[in-house]
Amino acid sequence: MAIEEKKPQEIKPTASATKSIRLLPPKQSGGAAAPELEITQSTIEPREQFPIVGIGASAVGLAAFEAFFSGMPAVTDPNMAFVQVQHLAPDHKSILTSLIQRYTRMQVFEVEDGMEVRPNCAYIIPPGRDMAFLNGGLQLLEPSAPRGQRLPIDFFFRSLARDQRERAICIVLSGSGSDGTLGVRAIKGEGGMAMAQTPNTTEYDGMPKSAIATGLIDYELPPVEMAVQLMAYAAHAFHGLPKISSPASTEDEDTRQTIFNVLRKETGHDFSQYKPSTVNRRFERRLALHQIETMADYARYLQQTPAEVKALFSDLLIGVTSFFRDPAPFKALEKKIIPKLFADRLVGDMVRVWSQGCSTGEEAYSLAILLQEHLNKLNQSYTVQIFSTDIDSRAIATARAGLFPASIAADVSPDRLARYFSIEPDNTTYRINKGIRDMVIFSEQDVTRDPPFSKLDLISCRNLLIYMSSNLQNRLISLFHYALKPGGFLFLGSSETAGDWGDLFALFDKKAKLYRRKQRMNGVFRAPLGNNFPTRAVEDSIQPQPARKKYGIGKMSLRELTEQALLQQVAPTGALVNGCGDILYLHGRTGMYLNPPLGETAVNNILKMAREGLQHELAAVLRKTSTSQKTSGRTGLRVNSNGAFITVNLTVSPMITGPATSTEVPLYLVILEEVVPADDDSSAGTDGSAPSST
Repeated sequence: MAIEEKKPQEIKPTASATKSIRLLPPKQSGGAAAPELEITQSTIEPREQFPIVGIGASAVGLAAFEAFFSGMPAVTDPNMAFVQVQHLAPDHKSILTSLIQRYTRMQVFEVEDGMEVRPNCAYIIPPGRDMAFLNGGLQLLEPSAPRGQRLPIDFFFRSLARDQRERAICIVLSGSGSDGTLGVRAIKGEGGMAMAQTPNTTEYDGMPKSAIATGLIDYELPPVEMAVQLMAYAAHAFHGLPKISSPASTEDEDTRQTIFNVLRKETGHDFSQYKPSTVNRRFERRLALHQIETMADYARYLQQTPAEVKALFSDLLIGVTSFFRDPAPFKALEKKIIPKLFADRLVGDMVRVWSQGCSTGEEAYSLAILLQEHLNKLNQSYTVQIFSTDIDSRAIATARAGLFPASIAADVSPDRLARYFSIEPDNTTYRINKGIRDMVIFSEQDVTRDPPFSKLDLISCRNLLIYMSSNLQNRLISLFHYALKPGGFLFLGSSETAGDWGDLFALFDKKAKLYRRKQRMNGVFRAPLGNNFPTRAVEDSIQPQPARKKYGIGKMSLRELTEQALLQQVAPTGALVNGCGDILYLHGRTGMYLNPPLGETAVNNILKMAREGLQHELAAVLRKTSTSQKTSGRTGLRVNSNGAFITVNLTVSPMITGPATSTEVPLYLVILEEVVPADDDSSAGTDGSAPSST
């Protein structure tokens, strides 16, 4: 095959007026394989936008590289740049540059520090160096980990994801181990695209199999077929149609709503309240992956292809997660917050933590490790429960298993790896130790509709709110206030804030995004969640799931069944009723508050079932709420529960399930919560006011 000769291209350093980059020592939660880059720079000139393709393989992956470039059409420029990362010994002279040059008309370069990346060029990592992508250029670094422990592919992919976001593309070729897996997660989390070599075409299948096991790979192909598919994807994603995120017509909005309806019908989850920019980027990716021209065509394809509904759902849920993600905030949590969770507690007391949007479990286990380390210092007996939830059942299954690729060594220090993990016999995966695993209860939960937990000491919800509309953010901030004990802490992501809710939360650490729940809101009773308490839509709650019809548990394992039961113990009790008190759905331990009258059968009215001390107040509050259509409540009710009086807080909220119609029957959510007689509030309050009712 004749290769057209091209005029040599002048390669310049990254375009910037001033720039410096240096390698910092790993921070407290990172291992030696995860150096931190400190970057300072001034004005950066605009640069041409084009996709960057990172390709990773082991030292023996030459055949895969050769096949990839031999499959690239020679008649057109790809208008992309290709960066190859190999596992090479420091004294090994790479032959990859000359090898690839035989199969492509693009220029091929061995990278020099600061080399600017241009389209229609290929770049090869030199032996014995780590490499990062920064501001359009390639930065070479001295490896910080010994040979055999380096993860150069992950390191490059993760830097590429941070810099290029949706223009980042990664390809995992033949190799042993799991290098590249965490990089795939990072690139997909930023809206990029991922390919992996079909395992049966590899010399060593460890790396592709590990990447494919994430469920995030868009194309699984032999290397010789990758280039054509890659160019078709790029033509649609970057060089063709206008972006969906531009102002949408009424027809486009109708099409978007059709897609949301299909998702809700098939998955039970509503994405219509997510930020348009977020969902539009995911829609654009799906159109490009299938080379579909319009949103209307994609909506039709979605309705006809159940597998695509699952794939779109998975794309919308992709979270960028890792152990001790953002080390500085976790350091602040470790030093400033965790000691306060145990202060002034009696031996044997329980600390409750909620990790919301936990994805595959790295954050929940990171919290567990920090809590266990503090318990070790105290040398006293306390109970810790971490309730870890996500709407992605596949991610929850991964989290429950507690198995992670060996490349987590990039984020977990050697001491913590030795103390809290064990290496599996295949030497490619770590398993979390049983002591840490038993601290965490995993459950599938949709925070926008399912009842929250209560009496919590700490809520970690990092990098979830940024994907949601402002209305939904406000609802969740109010929900978190309700779920926390007075004085409890809220841990948000680096781009999130509770700043608009000064009556609910006080800023504790601005840089780490740590907030503290205020005890009361200027003495005024405030509904925990306004008029939109998250609960399942009525039709979803009443209808039994087909998979659980026979025994009520479907295919749940004993662990899952036990965890679900435990979670019910800390969620508030609720009942969905109409204006007359007729019950449509019950949640939680209602027997503490409700009891069917003697001599009657099939009683289904909450006012008739309410126990002594609750019945009169419940009727009054329900009547007031149905009249005003505003949330009402009573605090400190004395309720006779099986012969003993307990203190109960009552809230009744109007349910808004959709646009009101003239035939719609109003529904109300009754929330009942036992108040534990303790001095929780005495030291955590901010204003000292007394509780009141409305």
